[in-house]
Parts: sequence; structure tokens; C-alpha cells
Amino acid sequence: MFQRYGLVLWDEVAELVSKDFPDVKWDKMLVDAMTVRMVTKPKSLDTIVTTNLHGDILSDLAAGVSGSIGIAHSSSLDPTRKSPSLFEPVHGAAFDIMGKNLANPIAAIMSAAEMLRWLGEEKAAEIVEKACKTSIENGQTTGDLGGKLKTSEVTDVVIKLIETL
Repeated sequence: MFQRYGLVLWDEVAELVSKDFPDVKWDKMLVDAMTVRMVTKPKSLDTIVTTNLHGDILSDLAAGVSGSIGIAHSSSLDPTRKSPSLFEPVHGAAFDIMGKNLANPIAAIMSAAEMLRWLGEEKAAEIVEKACKTSIENGQTTGDLGGKLKTSEVTDVVIKLIETL
């Protein structure tokens, strides 16, 4: 029922809301077509607005295309700022590595950068993002990105980079 009626409503509301933002270029796609576009033309995308179900699938795909689900961060924003917004890694609990100091902390740290940006702390957000990207560029990563560091070690590297920036 949701897909039959809910997604039609989603499209109608998106069309209606778009009229309030005429300077924003947008289009709509079916989720299966979007997966192909994400893989073949990822640079053609900026922001994807979707339902929770499709967003969960697309965010995992985006993480895979980027190199690892361990670097995929997210923001669920209330544009009215009347209700709280949520900033979190897109990955799940990863029960297979829980408590083993193997998880990539970059997604959680980058989610914090998104929160800083949302709070108006642009410079702080840029510093945190640069530290995370530098850690990855220098190969100071967890195993999912080919590195040999533990979760805590990557976190320490990022903290030291933040302090130097």
C-alpha cells in the first residue's frame, strides 16, 4: 500500500514544494534508475532526497561506490529547525566486529562535522572534514580501506590532525 499511494503522495508533495524554490534544479527518478546513475555518473548528483527505505539502500550503494561503508556519514535534517535533526553514520551495528576495535570511525566523525555545519560552525566543520580526508589520503585507515590501524588509532590520528589544523 505504501508504494502504491505513499510514493505517489511523495511525488506530489515534492512537485509542490519545488515551486517554493525555483532556483533549485531537480528531477525525479525511480530508485532502480538512480542506482545506475550513482554508479555510472556519480558526479551528476549533489543531494538525494528520498524515502527512508530507498535512502537506506541508496546510501549503502553510495558508500560502496566511495570505497567503504565506514566513511559514509549522513544528516536527517528538519529544515524548519523546530524538531531535532539527526547526524549519524549510515552503516548498521556491524555485530561481527563489535567490540574488536576494527570499525572505521570516519563516518561517525564526519557526521559530527555535518552537525557542526548545521549549527553554523563552518570553519570547525571544514577542519574536521580535512582531518578525516587527510587521514585517508595518508593511508592511516582501518582495514576496510586497506589500512592496518584500529578504530582507536584512526581516531587518535584524526584528533592530532585537527589539533594541527
